[in-house]
Amino acid sequence: MRRIRQGDDVVVITGKDKGRRGTVIKVYEDQRVLVQNINMVKKHQKPNPYAGVSGGIIDKEMPLQLSNVMLYNPATGKGDRVGFKVLEDGRKVRVYKSNSEVVDAS
Repeated sequence: MRRIRQGDDVVVITGKDKGRRGTVIKVYEDQRVLVQNINMVKKHQKPNPYAGVSGGIIDKEMPLQLSNVMLYNPATGKGDRVGFKVLEDGRKVRVYKSNSEVVDAS
């Protein structure tokens, strides 16, 4: 079970986008995470007429290290560490370390 999953709201804690919030688009196997509208770079793209891709300079999100983001806790309004807890019915869920609230609603 992962501490940060696709669809989670996260806060960037280091780097040029420190303090910004975004939604996780994808979590990679090599401990990287792609966050919506965070770590934007300009990419020079060649045109490909067969695929219908026009050339030019495009803005694109690049992956961040997983250690550079924290899960956003709406109760405290800032990033929080994540732990795991087994409920009475046997389910393993993620919890915020600061206030022990369950992250997963389902």
